[in-house]
Amino acid sequence: MKKPLVSIIIPYYRSKKYFKETYNSILKQNYKNIEIIIIFDDPNKIDLKFLKKIINYKNTKILVNKKNLGAGYARNKGIQLSKGKYLAFIDSDDTWNKGKLLTQMNFMLKYNYPFTHTSYDIINHNNKVIGKRIARKKISYNDLLKSCDIGLSTVILKKNILKMKKPFPPLKTKEDYVLWLKLSKSGIIFYGLNKSLANWTNTPSSLSKSIIQKIKDSIRVYYCYEKL
Repeated sequence: MKKPLVSIIIPYYRSKKYFKETYNSILKQNYKNIEIIIIFDDPNKIDLKFLKKIINYKNTKILVNKKNLGAGYARNKGIQLSKGKYLAFIDSDDTWNKGKLLTQMNFMLKYNYPFTHTSYDIINHNNKVIGKRIARKKISYNDLLKSCDIGLSTVILKKNILKMKKPFPPLKTKEDYVLWLKLSKSGIIFYGLNKSLANWTNTPSSLSKSIIQKIKDSIRVYYCYEKL
């Protein structure tokens, strides 16, 4: 039986140092029925030539934004373009272990789960493991309100659970958190696979490390989106 198509969505913004490794980690997957959608989200087109040079998989599409939309809206455009029954997300400076897609898709198909995520390692810019996040077996809305432990680059979901036209909101950080809250409020349970199948790169310039930005976006998440 043929495995379902998985659309892999990657926003790209000035990640030249890391992206080749990210892209190669996708090509090395032993789950082969995939399409790769890269959303180039940099008005400065210098890196575009680099991207086109390293793309060596025929089922890769590059979508070029005229202006910087941010990671969330870039993913929204990728979702609209996608043809897969399942969607997988990865940031342009993260990597997957070779068996990530196959292991996780087998887990999803066996139990008919609509949304899964996995444990992951935290690595520094020298690829040294400096931490780990463990995926909990089940996460409901109330669990998620207390803490978001879901690594975006580990998520695979069924495309048909995204009922909204623009699933990711226009936030600089925590845009994924808002979507997860929305989905869990609608009754979707998030199932975790406790296997480290991805690596999150803790880069010196990572936007998610900005404390002030995170506080601003946290207020917007709880006050504007969740009405708390």
